[in-house]
Amino acid sequence: MSGYVIGDVPTVQVEADASEVLLGSDSIQESLMSEAVIQVTENDEIIGPVSKLDSHHQTGMYHRAFSVLLFDSSGRLLLQRRAAHKITFPNIWANSCCSHPLHSDDEMEPRNDLGVKRAAIRKLEQELGINPNQIDIEKFEFVTKMRYQARQDENWIEREIDHCLVIHADVEVNPNPNEVSEIKWVSQEELEALLIAEDPENVIAPWFRCIAARMMNDDWWRPGCAVADDLIHDMGDVSHMLPGATGADLNTSIAEVKELVEHRIERALKHTSLERLSGAMMHLLEGGGKRLRATLPWLVAKAVGDTHSGMLDVGAAIEIIHNFTLVHDDIMDDDEIRRGRPAVHIAYDLPTAINAGDAMLAIAFEAMAVAEGIEPAQLPFLVKRIGRMVRKCSEGQQLDIEFEDRETVSEEEYITMIHGKTAAMFLTCAEVGAHLAGADDETIQCMHEWGLSVGLCFQLMDDLIDVLSDSDTLGKPSGSDVAQGKRTLMVIHALNQPPSQSKDELLAVLGKGDNVTAQQVTCAHKALEDLGSIEYARTKAESYHRKAHDSLDRIPDSPAIRALRELTDYQLKRIY
Repeated sequence: MSGYVIGDVPTVQVEADASEVLLGSDSIQESLMSEAVIQVTENDEIIGPVSKLDSHHQTGMYHRAFSVLLFDSSGRLLLQRRAAHKITFPNIWANSCCSHPLHSDDEMEPRNDLGVKRAAIRKLEQELGINPNQIDIEKFEFVTKMRYQARQDENWIEREIDHCLVIHADVEVNPNPNEVSEIKWVSQEELEALLIAEDPENVIAPWFRCIAARMMNDDWWRPGCAVADDLIHDMGDVSHMLPGATGADLNTSIAEVKELVEHRIERALKHTSLERLSGAMMHLLEGGGKRLRATLPWLVAKAVGDTHSGMLDVGAAIEIIHNFTLVHDDIMDDDEIRRGRPAVHIAYDLPTAINAGDAMLAIAFEAMAVAEGIEPAQLPFLVKRIGRMVRKCSEGQQLDIEFEDRETVSEEEYITMIHGKTAAMFLTCAEVGAHLAGADDETIQCMHEWGLSVGLCFQLMDDLIDVLSDSDTLGKPSGSDVAQGKRTLMVIHALNQPPSQSKDELLAVLGKGDNVTAQQVTCAHKALEDLGSIEYARTKAESYHRKAHDSLDRIPDSPAIRALRELTDYQLKRIY
């Protein structure tokens, strides 16, 4: 194919509102956003066509790409500066040519990597004006693949399985100014100087920096010497490699990897041949959920170091454990509703629910043991930390059970209880994420403290939400904590107040279960407000909220910090 006409290439209807997203963009570049690129799994398995826009917008989608490294006969590498007209990653230096094979038979041909090679010839002509007659497809050397994601700003992200191609040829270059603003030929020494310089006027593309710094070796510079492999090198999220990159909000950051985590969860829990057991294990997870805990190791790692897909496996394991605790909690608390649907012991039966919870705990550790990118030397740390988390959760649950039969519970005992039931999981996610990211001990401890503060704030706010929200919002009966006699911080504070009518109204409902009416529950909640207990708990939650932000203030700024700050604010925003 020759020319630069959108009608020459396969296209697909964009899903996003292109008129708003592309407002003010170059008209040629805007038209190219309808190109049908190849959506793939994280293992480069073809899913189908997707528009260039939808594969790059907001959360983006994994899609197939290629990176050409073109060397001349004197051993110099051709670099290009992407034009200012480019919608994604404008004005930055990249390898000779980087683009996407299209969803067509010619460019999806797997034999001898002919698909990506044909796409490379097409784009070398489009971007650099290199006549296809000067490029022999047989001279392309496929070397390897890499998986990465790099965010430019709130709207645009690269999420690619990048096929790396090397070619040695002397060519005539006539850059298309709509694509390329500048070119240069560099020696191996000159490239190394560019990578080290970190010149803000000559920014290197994150994907090219990964290729040049992490994969490229001396053999690539010599014709016919590059050694191919069958690997997909996992680079994780490399947004921090782009100076001035803007991080996404919390919802987008979670959505980027939520589907990947849920795939891992489903794969683990459906591995058994026992359909009823699998259904019981999947029951709560199929009810949805934000997956805060599941994605938290990844989110923390992005903020403090390097990421890889193993963090998603660990996050999936922690999410499975979290849901195991919910299955057993609902049994112990005699709760029939969870997330707006029947609890597992109601949807199935009590023995199956208990058995499903036990199996989920075992499966979580199995999944973690075979996680991609987790070195054997890291497993003792993970087993110890996550084992400690499960123990703390059990201890917290036991205290919660015992508190219901005690007339007096101190505030310190309550904090110890929620440290185990809720905060232990947050701090473990944060600590493990930082450790797997290669952070130093001080940073790991800082993220431990952040996770602890977030977890304590989260539970305090959850208690408040039970009092201040209606049943439809909660997905369970409003006020169930008071009716069940839960010793929340509000109740502990209220019981420590002098005798009063408000205190009597609370005691008339506390722990009476199904024997109270909705009106009585409302009166009990009003009593908590009149006794100052709601404001007391709110103030305590806000103090942990401030501590969490103080911890983040000690971490060097990065694009991913934004999501952690929004997570810190998440529960507070639900009642303000």
